[in-house]
Amino acid sequence: MSAALEQPGVRLAAGDLIALRAHALTGPGGAEQCATLPGGHATRVKGQGIEVADIRDYLPGDDIRHLDRASTARTGKLHVRQFQAERDRVRYLVADMRSEMLWGLRRALLSVAAAEALVLDAWPLIEQGGRVGLLAVTDRDVTVVPPRGRIRGMLDVIGGLVEAHARALEDAARDKGATGGALSLDRALHRLERLAPSGSEIVIASGFDAPGEELVKVLDGLGQRRAIRLLLVSNTDALPAGRYPVRLADGRRANLRIGANDAVPTAVRIAGREALVVDAGADPRETARVLIRYHDEHAV
Repeated sequence: MSAALEQPGVRLAAGDLIALRAHALTGPGGAEQCATLPGGHATRVKGQGIEVADIRDYLPGDDIRHLDRASTARTGKLHVRQFQAERDRVRYLVADMRSEMLWGLRRALLSVAAAEALVLDAWPLIEQGGRVGLLAVTDRDVTVVPPRGRIRGMLDVIGGLVEAHARALEDAARDKGATGGALSLDRALHRLERLAPSGSEIVIASGFDAPGEELVKVLDGLGQRRAIRLLLVSNTDALPAGRYPVRLADGRRANLRIGANDAVPTAVRIAGREALVVDAGADPRETARVLIRYHDEHAV
């Protein structure tokens, strides 16, 4: 990997993501927040999980003791059983690392800020005994880490983020200017229909550029049995007031006017859903405070 891709804010480092745990668990006043952030749909937890809650495709790393013989024999593909205790507090993190996210104006690339926000969002759930999985999306493919609990599960997710991001940077450097055939966000999210169990939560961190024509349909389908949250990662205040030439997604050019007193919204609507705005240029400690405030305001 070239030296330019190793710079802070460009390279995603596992150590930096692990260190975010302290910020994720500390509130504005310095108090521990271990039990403040809710999971997806936490209902009953049945010890070791004696009640089968769902059957899904086998993923590398799944416990082979949970293989479902009937489904495997019927389909010819490995399937595993998920138990009630595994399903109650499951959160899938979706990290957009496509070429549209591999840029930034301050501090970090949008893709790096997206990974940081997702990790900050997930650490409290791990502390509460929940499970976290990953779907990292690049131009070429997706990286999947099945949901697991404890610190080991979080480290697996962090490892998946780091590996996917490094691959995305290398692909972008090699295929500079080539955007044809890149994976759209809606196509990538289709995979969660079979990966994310009913009652789980899905948190998507993206700039929502090139979302695909069926994003609304896909989110509505996923949202029928799961809770969905959107994090819009952007550079909210990086440019001074003025008029800027921009190129739109369809190739047309336009002028964007930014006023000195333009208020930066804390939330916007994307695909008919509320999306919390995450500033890619902000210090991760501020992002942690934004997430904690959001959860506090939306706590049931």
